[in-house]
Amino acid sequence: MTKYIFVTGGVVSGLGKGIAAASIGLILKSKGLTVINQKFDPYLNIDPGTMNPIQHGEVFVTDDGAETDLDLGHYERFTDATLAQSSNTTAGRVYLAVLNREREGGYQGGTVQVIPNVTEEILTRLLISTKETNADVIITEIGGTVGDIESLPFIEAIRQIKYRVGEENCCYIHLTLIPYLNKAHEIKTKPTQHSVKELQELGIQPDILMLRTEVPLPESTREKLAQFCNVDTDCVIQNLNAKSIYEVPLNMEKEGLGNAVCKALNIENVPSQLDDWAKMVNIFENPKKNVKIALVGKYVQLHDAYLSVVESLIHGGIANEASVDIDWIDSEELTNDNITEEKLKSSDGIIVPGGFGSRGVEGMIRAAKFARTHKVPYFGICLGMQILVIEYARNVLGWTDAQTSEIDKETKHPVIDLMPDQNGKILGGTLRLGKFECKVTPGTLTEKAYGTDIIWERHRHRYEFNNTYREDLVKAGLIIAGINPERDLVEICEVPDHPWMLGGQFHPEFKSRPNKPGPLFRDFITASYEYKTRK
Repeated sequence: MTKYIFVTGGVVSGLGKGIAAASIGLILKSKGLTVINQKFDPYLNIDPGTMNPIQHGEVFVTDDGAETDLDLGHYERFTDATLAQSSNTTAGRVYLAVLNREREGGYQGGTVQVIPNVTEEILTRLLISTKETNADVIITEIGGTVGDIESLPFIEAIRQIKYRVGEENCCYIHLTLIPYLNKAHEIKTKPTQHSVKELQELGIQPDILMLRTEVPLPESTREKLAQFCNVDTDCVIQNLNAKSIYEVPLNMEKEGLGNAVCKALNIENVPSQLDDWAKMVNIFENPKKNVKIALVGKYVQLHDAYLSVVESLIHGGIANEASVDIDWIDSEELTNDNITEEKLKSSDGIIVPGGFGSRGVEGMIRAAKFARTHKVPYFGICLGMQILVIEYARNVLGWTDAQTSEIDKETKHPVIDLMPDQNGKILGGTLRLGKFECKVTPGTLTEKAYGTDIIWERHRHRYEFNNTYREDLVKAGLIIAGINPERDLVEICEVPDHPWMLGGQFHPEFKSRPNKPGPLFRDFITASYEYKTRK
């Protein structure tokens, strides 16, 4: 029988439910269980695809093309699972499905209500992963904070599920904040007590409390919360601030989280096998060298907008036993070549990640020019690859008006353009999304990185390399390092006579893992350190 774990949050938002859920997944996987994580978000958007990255953070993409919440990235990086469309559901999707069914007569003229119709749709989606994966454990994070109006149908649904699958197969974990009043030197448990009380009023008794805290909690505090919240003392788990997110699962295991979950779900509690993870964390926390990477983007005000890119740079650093210092550079500030050189001259490598729209693009082009002319390692992802092509067309081929038609529809040289089958469509759901094949050109940096001639990477973009100009660009020296064989689309470009300048139309950050780094990120960090030693 599949076991179900539900992670809810209380007191305040932003406590790290995603990291907690991912840590639980890693611990249980290390015990030999098959685990799938999923995220249920109460917002009314259909998916994060059209949401502002500065408000919401990055959009994580799965193999099957789902645009999902960034927490799914944590799940995949921690558990090395491949998640799918069913792993992320929003209230928007739930209500849309219910309303469409009502319009089609699916309720046979009955009154449509939150209970039972909306909650039934949530329950159905909660159980889809069970059918699709046959996992031993399904871990579901409920977005938001207990008490939010929009969360109520989801809380009601996870209350009901124990009557479907059996109470012995459900475990409720509540993550809350334990504030520390520095002036008074006091730890305050009252917010957690009130949060648990609110959850109990909604019909859910937590089995495990995870307590986010900045100071170690005395045993008396744990005993007090156990008594007031009707939880066993060994199920009150301290979640102390860690040096890094990758240390959290190790800390949670030391605190007894794995034991508490196995006890709550009546799972055989075999020893956790986290030695490889601990070895990786030790390398990360004790680097032998350092590189400085300039991240030139348009959403740098919120670092979570590039979360998977940042984590993948860290993974590349771990593979090189190097720490990675990121210099966050707003591309809008690169208004001329002098400013660009001043801001980038101390960097060992330059990365330009994905994005949409015209804002900041000229600054990115200047950054690519600086990287090419100064032989600084450059890694372009999605838009960053297109920037590489535009800069090359302008400054090597001499097409000074070269541009993407996303920005300038009148340019005579739209080296980046829409695919013919995408003209005239609405924004939502029209991107090339998910996993696509790429045939790698022999003898390239890409082949050296991957060690194979066929790769599969995830995409999220609308505009493509314009094949009309491929022959001219190749004659001018640009290296086409990868092609999608199905549609003859250019996937990877490299610049000749340069130690490491590469752009990929795909998003390799979505498949990188801390103990299995993306090959391009690994080699980019290697090249950046080599440049640093030469410099």
